[in-house]
Amino acid sequence: MKFHFRQSPRPEFEERPKTLRECILEDLEKTKYELETAYSGFDNVTDPDLIDCYIYEVNAIMKRYRYLLNQAAALSPLPEEEPVLSNSEAPVGALVG
Repeated sequence: MKFHFRQSPRPEFEERPKTLRECILEDLEKTKYELETAYSGFDNVTDPDLIDCYIYEVNAIMKRYRYLLNQAAALSPLPEEEPVLSNSEAPVGALVG
């Protein structure tokens, strides 16, 4: 039986390094999945020790999730919004005169 192993990846398929933003977004997705799993475990246990364990786990995951959200927000702040004037609102200079 023959095995064919590729020694090195082909150059056209090499992955580019991930940016910090991509890493944080990936970590957010993983943390979200871990949180869903912890909540599922919490819903399915009846032993008081396990309930306590899942409460601590959910709290720890929530803290990590908040941290990652803050890191993501710090990397890409929202652009400042310009005030939008409706048709009924005229600039002050247009009213004076």
